[in-house]
Amino acid sequence: MARALSHIHGNPIFHVPYTPIPTRQCPSNLPCRLFKVTMSSNQSYWTSINADIEAHLKQAIPVREPLSVFEPMNHLTFSAPRSTAPALCVAACELVGGHRDQALPAASALQLMYAASFAHEHLPLTQSCRPKSEIQHLYGPNIELLIGDAMIPFGLELLAVSNDSTQKNSDRVLRVMVEITRAIGSQGMVHGQYYEVEYESSCIRQNERASEKYEGTLHGCAAACGAILGGGSEVEIEKMRRYGVYIGKIQGMIRRDERKSKDLKELVEETRKLATNELSGFNEAKVEAISKLFGA
Repeated sequence: MARALSHIHGNPIFHVPYTPIPTRQCPSNLPCRLFKVTMSSNQSYWTSINADIEAHLKQAIPVREPLSVFEPMNHLTFSAPRSTAPALCVAACELVGGHRDQALPAASALQLMYAASFAHEHLPLTQSCRPKSEIQHLYGPNIELLIGDAMIPFGLELLAVSNDSTQKNSDRVLRVMVEITRAIGSQGMVHGQYYEVEYESSCIRQNERASEKYEGTLHGCAAACGAILGGGSEVEIEKMRRYGVYIGKIQGMIRRDERKSKDLKELVEETRKLATNELSGFNEAKVEAISKLFGA
């Protein structure tokens, strides 16, 4: 696979010079741990987070040489649906007292991982039981498959170059890289895709299982990564992980069950209560901002 990927249209991919994205530093008189979220009256909290993630991704994936690599990578990244997991990563970082910039590389990497998963699942030659997205296939399935594979290590590269020796965050960045690779693997999102393909999605318990493994794992990883990068305690990290799993699980179950059955509504309400409990003890204003997006 690596050999095939390194010679798409004769252009090498693994030797493309990469310029690290500069990270803004916290003012010297304002420690990152004490950063306070501010937003204009015309811009919601979530809109501002998503705008920052979008800007970070556009800097990271410009259309440049070799065009046979970066044009499809740019297209697949920005044509995929936006997951709420990257925004949750940033919000979790700020919730534990971190600075937004500390989480943007991880949030961008998570969107890349999700976009790669989406590209693989919606190849023109495959049939998926998940609802089809109105995505425009500008490239052949061979390119979409290989570039999708390339987006995963590229996301990890974004994390690697975010390492800042002045902030001594190497251990946190490494831990986040491990968290993300586990989440997208056979015990996480891939496992959820297997459940979705292998079993009848109309069954509420299989729906729950697939949603917990796919959306739940992705959002749980995102929330935990944000808390790690923001300097949260182990208790805070695990509370955010559980919150993310519950929230992702709810999103997945609602998306998969078009009938919105009574059993589904009861399960969603039960899961929502569990999610809400995980936010106890955090800053109330920031909890309110998170709750407005996820309803828990």
